[in-house]
Amino acid sequence: MSKKTFYLLGIVLTIILGTILYYFLCCSVCCNAEKGANNQDETESVVSPKLKEITKNAFLINDANGDFNLKLNDNFNFKTSNFSIEEPVSKDIENGVLKLKDYLIENPLKNINITGFYRSDETNNSAYPNLGLARANSVKNYFVLHGVSSKQIDTNGKLNDTINPDENSTLFGPVSFNMLTADASDTSSMEALKTACDAIKENPLVLHFKTGQASINLTAEQRQKIADISHCVDKLGVKMQVIGHTDNTGDAARNIVLGQERADFAKAYLTQNGILDSNIETSSQGPKVPVADNATEEGRAENRRTVITIN
Repeated sequence: MSKKTFYLLGIVLTIILGTILYYFLCCSVCCNAEKGANNQDETESVVSPKLKEITKNAFLINDANGDFNLKLNDNFNFKTSNFSIEEPVSKDIENGVLKLKDYLIENPLKNINITGFYRSDETNNSAYPNLGLARANSVKNYFVLHGVSSKQIDTNGKLNDTINPDENSTLFGPVSFNMLTADASDTSSMEALKTACDAIKENPLVLHFKTGQASINLTAEQRQKIADISHCVDKLGVKMQVIGHTDNTGDAARNIVLGQERADFAKAYLTQNGILDSNIETSSQGPKVPVADNATEEGRAENRRTVITIN
Protein backbone atom coordinates (compact mmCIF):
# COMPACT_ATOMS: atom_id res chain seq x y z
CA MET A 1 0.00 0.00 0.00
CA SER A 2 1.47 3.36 -0.98
CA LYS A 3 2.17 6.28 1.30
CA LYS A 4 -0.56 8.24 -0.41
CA THR A 5 -3.10 5.60 0.48
CA PHE A 6 -2.01 5.61 4.16
CA TYR A 7 -2.27 9.38 4.17
CA LEU A 8 -5.83 9.37 2.81
CA LEU A 9 -6.83 6.62 5.23
CA GLY A 10 -5.52 8.70 8.16
CA ILE A 11 -7.55 11.69 7.05
CA VAL A 12 -10.70 9.58 6.86
CA LEU A 13 -10.13 8.04 10.32
CA THR A 14 -9.49 11.50 11.77
CA ILE A 15 -12.78 12.78 10.33
CA ILE A 16 -14.70 9.75 11.66
CA LEU A 17 -13.14 10.01 15.14
CA GLY A 18 -13.80 13.76 15.31
CA THR A 19 -17.44 13.24 14.34
CA ILE A 20 -17.90 10.61 17.05
CA LEU A 21 -16.27 12.79 19.72
CA TYR A 22 -18.33 15.81 18.66
CA TYR A 23 -21.57 13.82 18.88
CA PHE A 24 -20.97 12.52 22.38
CA LEU A 25 -19.58 15.78 23.78
CA CYS A 26 -22.31 17.93 22.28
CA CYS A 27 -25.06 15.54 23.34
CA SER A 28 -23.76 15.49 26.89
CA VAL A 29 -23.70 19.28 27.19
CA CYS A 30 -26.89 19.98 25.25
CA CYS A 31 -28.92 17.20 26.87
CA ASN A 32 -27.86 18.30 30.36
CA ALA A 33 -28.75 21.88 29.52
CA GLU A 34 -32.14 20.80 28.16
CA LYS A 35 -32.74 18.58 31.19
CA GLY A 36 -31.80 21.45 33.50
CA ALA A 37 -34.22 23.73 31.69
CA ASN A 38 -36.98 21.14 32.01
CA ASN A 39 -36.25 20.72 35.73
CA GLN A 40 -36.34 24.48 36.17
CA ASP A 41 -39.69 24.66 34.42
CA GLU A 42 -41.03 21.89 36.65
CA THR A 43 -39.67 23.61 39.77
CA GLU A 44 -41.18 26.92 38.76
CA SER A 45 -44.52 25.26 38.12
CA VAL A 46 -44.42 23.73 41.62
CA VAL A 47 -43.45 26.84 43.60
CA SER A 48 -45.56 29.33 41.66
CA PRO A 49 -48.55 30.06 43.95
CA LYS A 50 -52.01 29.74 42.52
CA LEU A 51 -53.85 33.02 42.87
CA LYS A 52 -57.08 32.70 44.86
CA GLU A 53 -60.18 34.24 43.41
CA ILE A 54 -61.45 37.18 45.48
CA THR A 55 -64.81 36.46 47.13
CA LYS A 56 -67.53 39.05 46.57
CA ASN A 57 -70.87 38.17 48.16
CA ALA A 58 -73.99 40.08 47.19
CA PHE A 59 -76.39 41.61 49.72
CA LEU A 60 -79.27 39.17 49.43
CA ILE A 61 -82.42 38.98 51.59
CA ASN A 62 -85.39 36.94 50.49
CA ASP A 63 -88.60 36.10 52.34
CA ALA A 64 -89.56 32.65 51.08
CA ASN A 65 -92.98 33.06 52.71
CA GLY A 66 -93.61 36.65 51.67
CA ASP A 67 -93.06 39.24 48.99
CA PHE A 68 -89.75 40.74 50.08
CA ASN A 69 -86.84 40.11 47.73
CA LEU A 70 -83.74 42.27 47.77
CA LYS A 71 -80.49 41.63 45.91
CA LEU A 72 -77.69 44.20 45.66
CA ASN A 73 -74.20 43.84 44.24
CA ASP A 74 -72.79 45.82 47.19
CA ASN A 75 -72.50 44.54 50.75
CA PHE A 76 -70.90 45.22 54.14
CA ASN A 77 -67.13 44.89 53.88
CA PHE A 78 -64.49 44.25 56.56
CA LYS A 79 -60.71 44.22 56.82
CA THR A 80 -59.24 40.87 57.80
CA SER A 81 -59.00 40.38 61.58
CA ASN A 82 -61.38 43.31 62.05
CA PHE A 83 -65.06 43.53 62.99
CA SER A 84 -65.74 47.19 62.14
CA ILE A 85 -67.70 47.83 58.93
CA GLU A 86 -65.59 49.51 56.25
CA GLU A 87 -66.78 53.02 55.47
CA PRO A 88 -68.45 54.37 53.49
CA VAL A 89 -71.40 52.00 53.21
CA SER A 90 -72.95 52.37 49.76
CA LYS A 91 -76.17 54.31 49.29
CA ASP A 92 -77.78 51.21 47.77
CA ILE A 93 -77.13 49.27 50.98
CA GLU A 94 -78.55 52.08 53.11
CA ASN A 95 -81.70 52.25 50.98
CA GLY A 96 -82.00 48.47 51.07
CA VAL A 97 -81.87 48.45 54.89
CA LEU A 98 -84.57 51.12 55.02
CA LYS A 99 -86.78 48.95 52.81
CA LEU A 100 -86.11 46.03 55.15
CA LYS A 101 -87.07 48.19 58.14
CA ASP A 102 -90.43 49.08 56.58
CA TYR A 103 -91.12 45.44 55.74
CA LEU A 104 -90.30 44.23 59.27
CA ILE A 105 -92.49 46.92 60.82
CA GLU A 106 -95.38 45.73 58.63
CA ASN A 107 -94.59 42.10 59.51
CA PRO A 108 -93.72 41.96 63.24
CA LEU A 109 -93.49 38.15 63.24
CA LYS A 110 -90.67 38.21 60.69
CA ASN A 111 -87.11 37.87 61.98
CA ILE A 112 -83.87 38.46 60.13
CA ASN A 113 -80.92 36.20 60.91
CA ILE A 114 -77.44 37.62 60.28
CA THR A 115 -74.52 35.21 59.96
CA GLY A 116 -71.04 36.66 60.03
CA PHE A 117 -68.17 34.64 58.54
CA TYR A 118 -64.55 34.47 59.60
CA ARG A 119 -61.40 32.69 58.43
CA SER A 120 -59.30 30.38 60.60
CA ASP A 121 -56.19 32.49 59.91
CA GLU A 122 -57.77 35.70 61.28
CA THR A 123 -57.10 37.09 64.76
CA ASN A 124 -60.13 37.68 66.97
CA ASN A 125 -59.58 40.99 68.79
CA SER A 126 -63.25 41.43 69.64
CA ALA A 127 -65.12 40.82 72.89
CA TYR A 128 -67.19 38.10 71.21
CA PRO A 129 -66.48 34.35 71.02
CA ASN A 130 -65.50 34.62 67.34
CA LEU A 131 -64.94 37.27 64.69
CA GLY A 132 -67.94 36.15 62.66
CA LEU A 133 -70.34 36.88 65.52
CA ALA A 134 -68.64 40.24 66.08
CA ARG A 135 -69.18 41.12 62.41
CA ALA A 136 -72.81 40.04 62.56
CA ASN A 137 -73.23 42.26 65.62
CA SER A 138 -71.74 45.24 63.75
CA VAL A 139 -74.22 44.74 60.90
CA LYS A 140 -77.03 44.35 63.47
CA ASN A 141 -76.05 47.69 64.99
CA TYR A 142 -76.19 49.29 61.53
CA PHE A 143 -79.70 47.90 61.10
CA VAL A 144 -80.78 49.14 64.54
CA LEU A 145 -79.38 52.62 63.92
CA HIS A 146 -81.48 52.70 60.72
CA GLY A 147 -84.71 51.83 62.52
CA VAL A 148 -84.82 48.02 62.55
CA SER A 149 -85.91 46.59 65.92
CA SER A 150 -83.20 44.51 67.61
CA LYS A 151 -85.98 42.17 68.80
CA GLN A 152 -86.39 41.04 65.17
CA ILE A 153 -82.69 40.32 64.64
CA ASP A 154 -80.69 37.20 65.49
CA THR A 155 -76.92 36.96 65.05
CA ASN A 156 -74.39 34.16 64.85
CA GLY A 157 -70.88 33.48 63.56
CA LYS A 158 -69.55 30.74 61.30
CA LEU A 159 -66.09 29.62 60.20
CA ASN A 160 -65.66 29.87 56.42
CA ASP A 161 -62.21 29.49 54.90
CA THR A 162 -63.58 29.78 51.36
CA ILE A 163 -63.92 33.57 51.62
CA ASN A 164 -60.83 35.24 50.17
CA PRO A 165 -59.75 38.87 50.65
CA ASP A 166 -58.27 41.12 47.97
CA GLU A 167 -54.67 42.34 47.89
CA ASN A 168 -55.58 45.09 50.39
CA SER A 169 -56.88 42.53 52.94
CA THR A 170 -60.51 43.51 52.39
CA LEU A 171 -63.25 40.90 52.71
CA PHE A 172 -66.23 41.76 50.50
CA GLY A 173 -69.49 40.77 52.13
CA PRO A 174 -68.48 38.12 54.71
CA VAL A 175 -72.11 38.07 55.94
CA SER A 176 -75.32 36.35 54.88
CA PHE A 177 -78.98 36.96 55.70
CA ASN A 178 -81.96 34.68 56.23
CA MET A 179 -85.54 35.72 56.93
CA LEU A 180 -87.80 33.52 59.05
CA THR A 181 -91.35 33.73 60.37
CA ALA A 182 -91.76 33.33 64.12
CA ASP A 183 -94.49 31.11 65.55
CA ALA A 184 -96.67 33.38 67.67
CA SER A 185 -98.03 30.41 69.62
CA ASP A 186 -94.57 29.14 70.59
CA THR A 187 -93.64 30.74 73.92
CA SER A 188 -90.92 28.25 74.84
CA SER A 189 -88.13 30.22 73.15
CA MET A 190 -88.98 33.40 75.04
CA GLU A 191 -89.23 31.51 78.32
CA ALA A 192 -85.84 29.92 77.72
CA LEU A 193 -84.37 33.35 76.95
CA LYS A 194 -85.78 34.84 80.16
CA THR A 195 -84.34 31.92 82.14
CA ALA A 196 -80.91 32.48 80.56
CA CYS A 197 -81.05 36.20 81.29
CA ASP A 198 -82.08 35.58 84.91
CA ALA A 199 -79.02 33.31 85.21
CA ILE A 200 -76.83 36.22 84.12
CA LYS A 201 -78.28 38.36 86.89
CA GLU A 202 -77.41 35.62 89.37
CA ASN A 203 -73.93 35.11 87.93
CA PRO A 204 -72.80 38.32 86.20
CA LEU A 205 -69.54 38.95 84.38
CA VAL A 206 -66.88 40.18 86.81
CA LEU A 207 -63.69 41.85 85.55
CA HIS A 208 -60.57 42.53 87.59
CA PHE A 209 -58.01 44.90 86.10
CA LYS A 210 -55.55 47.54 87.20
CA THR A 211 -56.33 51.24 86.98
CA GLY A 212 -54.77 52.70 83.84
CA GLN A 213 -54.79 49.37 82.06
CA ALA A 214 -55.10 50.01 78.31
CA SER A 215 -57.11 46.94 77.38
CA ILE A 216 -59.10 44.03 78.77
CA ASN A 217 -58.16 40.48 77.88
CA LEU A 218 -61.18 38.21 78.08
CA THR A 219 -61.25 34.44 78.45
CA ALA A 220 -63.39 32.31 76.15
CA GLU A 221 -65.97 31.97 78.93
CA GLN A 222 -66.09 35.74 79.46
CA ARG A 223 -66.49 36.34 75.70
CA GLN A 224 -69.47 33.99 75.65
CA LYS A 225 -71.01 35.83 78.58
CA ILE A 226 -70.64 39.15 76.71
CA ALA A 227 -72.50 37.56 73.78
CA ASP A 228 -75.22 36.25 76.11
CA ILE A 229 -75.65 39.63 77.80
CA SER A 230 -75.84 41.36 74.41
CA HIS A 231 -78.50 38.87 73.31
CA CYS A 232 -80.60 39.65 76.39
CA VAL A 233 -80.29 43.37 75.73
CA ASP A 234 -81.42 42.93 72.12
CA LYS A 235 -84.34 40.61 72.73
CA LEU A 236 -85.75 41.87 76.04
CA GLY A 237 -85.03 45.57 75.67
CA VAL A 238 -83.12 45.68 78.96
CA LYS A 239 -79.96 47.67 79.59
CA MET A 240 -76.45 46.44 80.20
CA GLN A 241 -75.36 47.52 83.69
CA VAL A 242 -71.66 48.23 84.33
CA ILE A 243 -70.92 48.81 88.03
CA GLY A 244 -67.54 49.81 89.44
CA HIS A 245 -66.40 48.64 92.90
CA THR A 246 -63.36 49.40 95.05
CA ASP A 247 -61.78 48.24 98.28
CA ASN A 248 -62.10 50.38 101.43
CA THR A 249 -58.61 51.86 101.26
CA GLY A 250 -58.46 55.66 101.24
CA ASP A 251 -61.12 58.34 101.09
CA ALA A 252 -64.69 57.08 100.62
CA ALA A 253 -65.66 59.89 98.23
CA ARG A 254 -62.55 59.25 96.13
CA ASN A 255 -63.43 55.55 95.99
CA ILE A 256 -66.84 56.40 94.52
CA VAL A 257 -65.07 58.37 91.78
CA LEU A 258 -62.58 55.54 91.25
CA GLY A 259 -65.39 53.01 90.92
CA GLN A 260 -67.07 55.22 88.31
CA GLU A 261 -63.80 55.50 86.39
CA ARG A 262 -63.55 51.71 86.28
CA ALA A 263 -67.13 51.41 85.06
CA ASP A 264 -66.56 54.05 82.38
CA PHE A 265 -63.38 52.27 81.25
CA ALA A 266 -65.28 49.00 80.85
CA LYS A 267 -68.07 50.80 78.99
CA ALA A 268 -65.55 52.34 76.58
CA TYR A 269 -64.16 48.86 75.94
CA LEU A 270 -67.64 47.47 75.26
CA THR A 271 -68.62 50.28 72.88
CA GLN A 272 -65.34 49.82 71.00
CA ASN A 273 -66.37 46.19 70.62
CA GLY A 274 -69.73 46.86 69.03
CA ILE A 275 -72.11 47.33 72.00
CA LEU A 276 -74.28 50.37 71.37
CA ASP A 277 -73.58 53.21 73.80
CA SER A 278 -77.31 53.72 74.36
CA ASN A 279 -77.62 50.16 75.71
CA ILE A 280 -75.04 50.61 78.49
CA GLU A 281 -75.57 52.28 81.87
CA THR A 282 -72.69 52.83 84.32
CA SER A 283 -72.60 53.46 88.06
CA SER A 284 -70.29 53.16 91.06
CA GLN A 285 -70.76 51.46 94.40
CA GLY A 286 -67.29 52.36 95.65
CA PRO A 287 -66.45 50.21 98.72
CA LYS A 288 -70.08 49.64 99.69
CA VAL A 289 -70.50 46.07 98.42
CA PRO A 290 -67.38 44.04 99.27
CA VAL A 291 -67.23 40.39 98.24
CA ALA A 292 -64.09 39.58 100.24
CA ASP A 293 -62.30 40.62 103.42
CA ASN A 294 -60.67 44.06 103.06
CA ALA A 295 -58.25 43.13 105.86
CA THR A 296 -56.11 41.13 103.40
CA GLU A 297 -54.46 42.12 100.13
CA GLU A 298 -56.11 39.19 98.39
CA GLY A 299 -59.51 40.30 99.65
CA ARG A 300 -58.94 43.91 98.58
CA ALA A 301 -57.91 42.71 95.10
CA GLU A 302 -61.18 40.79 94.83
CA ASN A 303 -63.14 43.89 95.82
CA ARG A 304 -61.48 46.04 93.14
CA ARG A 305 -63.74 44.90 90.31
CA THR A 306 -66.23 45.85 87.62
CA VAL A 307 -69.47 43.90 87.36
CA ILE A 308 -71.33 43.64 84.05
CA THR A 309 -74.93 42.45 84.17
CA ILE A 310 -78.43 43.44 83.03
CA ASN A 311 -81.21 45.26 84.86
